[in-house]
Amino acid sequence: MRRGIAATGLIAALAMTATACGGGDDTSGGSKDGKLSGTVTFWDTSNDAEKATYEKLAKGFEKVHPGVEVRYVNVPFGEANAKFKNAAGGNSGAPDVMRSEVAWTQDFASLGYLAPLDGTAALDDAKDYLPQAAASTKFKGKTYAAPQTIDTLALFYNKKLLKKAGVDVPGSVADVKADAKKIKSKTGATALYLRGDDPYYYLPYLYGEGGDLLDAKKKQITVDDAEGAKAFSVMKDLVDSKAAVTDASDGYNNQLNAFKDGDVAMALDGPWSIEGALQGKEFKADKGNLGVAPVPAGSAAQGSPQGGWNLAAYAGSENLDASYEFIKYMSSAKVQQQTTEKLSLLPTRTSVYEVKSVKDNQMVQFFKPAVAKSVERPWIPESNALFEPIRLQMEKVLSGKASPQSGAKGVGDAYRKLLKGYK
Repeated sequence: MRRGIAATGLIAALAMTATACGGGDDTSGGSKDGKLSGTVTFWDTSNDAEKATYEKLAKGFEKVHPGVEVRYVNVPFGEANAKFKNAAGGNSGAPDVMRSEVAWTQDFASLGYLAPLDGTAALDDAKDYLPQAAASTKFKGKTYAAPQTIDTLALFYNKKLLKKAGVDVPGSVADVKADAKKIKSKTGATALYLRGDDPYYYLPYLYGEGGDLLDAKKKQITVDDAEGAKAFSVMKDLVDSKAAVTDASDGYNNQLNAFKDGDVAMALDGPWSIEGALQGKEFKADKGNLGVAPVPAGSAAQGSPQGGWNLAAYAGSENLDASYEFIKYMSSAKVQQQTTEKLSLLPTRTSVYEVKSVKDNQMVQFFKPAVAKSVERPWIPESNALFEPIRLQMEKVLSGKASPQSGAKGVGDAYRKLLKGYK
């Protein structure tokens, strides 16, 4: 992600005034004599290291369907959620196809902004999708998106720095803390970068202590149980002990720069940052110096959140036929294979994992089993809104303005106001 889930709510006011281009423009088209025509506007939310590849892949649709023009628009991830809601809600300027973070799909569908894909060309060979990936596309028995990529968090580490410090890859948070002084004294680098601005990165610590955000089936909030407070405490201790450095804003870029420049030896990150990391001075000349391992375990368990991206069609699109075909194309096995080969992102189709170039990809070799063991987030319309209360309390806890216990309580109290019928 990256990513920057926390930024979504912060830019809502800016998004209300943004000028969106998309389905509200002259994008009318259709199918004549079996040939598609018109324009498909595609909002892509990929990062700077990925967007050139995604634009080239999207434009490839024009070769398959010469009568269709693809209007590619890269929308910064932190702005995309609110910008889409503003455009779709105002029935003006929404894209025909949106690259949606997995936690947004149910939210957009519940508001009536997405077109169901069941029975359309978009869901070509739907049985080929990984069950975990497909789960994030459903809402009230209908399918509102096609899975594009799937991901999770892992521990990125600098092999040379750990070797110089004489320490092994840590298997637990306790190992990170125990090795931090040796890493600092032998290399000058801080052991870990801890994202303090994005609540997504709180989840491995929560899962590591045996906790979870909530139980959707029982409609029970669990984030303010003892495990939630312990997760905040573990994060705070890493910062206070100087085993980790943190931030309150712009964490994605701060972390990536610190890691690729060798200022920190380790960071929790995902496949979306592989290309960015490999451009840094620590890895550009020696790509093999980048190591990837499971997120460090907590005192009770080891777990990381399931993430990824879906492709959805705007319900108000004037060119749904072409939009469905575009989604089919962008989520096809061929395009997913190309995406993995160029960006090391994980496919959502089981068949793609049988392709030799994908099988041989070192990052895929690690991340596929990690994804298989990742923890599914609650696929409810409020899923994305669950992060802002964590961000607010995480900032307070890490800065010493609140205790871990009061931080967890604050998140739970916010959830009970947000989620009707939950205890």
